[in-house]
Amino acid sequence: MEAFQDYLAGIQHPQHQARTREVLDFAAATFPHLAPLIKWNQPMFADHGTFIIGFSTAKTHLAIAPENAAMAAFADDIAQAGYETTKGLIRIRWDQPVDYALLANIMAFNIRDKEDCTTFWRK
Repeated sequence: MEAFQDYLAGIQHPQHQARTREVLDFAAATFPHLAPLIKWNQPMFADHGTFIIGFSTAKTHLAIAPENAAMAAFADDIAQAGYETTKGLIRIRWDQPVDYALLANIMAFNIRDKEDCTTFWRK
């Protein structure tokens, strides 16, 4: 995924870089119609010009930003996976496994929920 190469190259820790690449590759392969973008210095995916999901890295975790509607819809599943949350973010510690089924469900929810959305963010 050429759109994310510079971002990935900037991740200094090799295992964090590999994990982030794996997650981004999964998202792109699972939903190939989504547009990969870098906005606000973060990799994200959009559908027909509307935000679907974003990612960022920190020292202790990979952050996933699916917007608050998806956070609310999957709150129990996110908690069951053992992930920490903050306002608008799911934090997956580097030593935790990624629940790829949950990630796919969150992305599919946003795609369906925003199919008629004409703005980047939900209103």
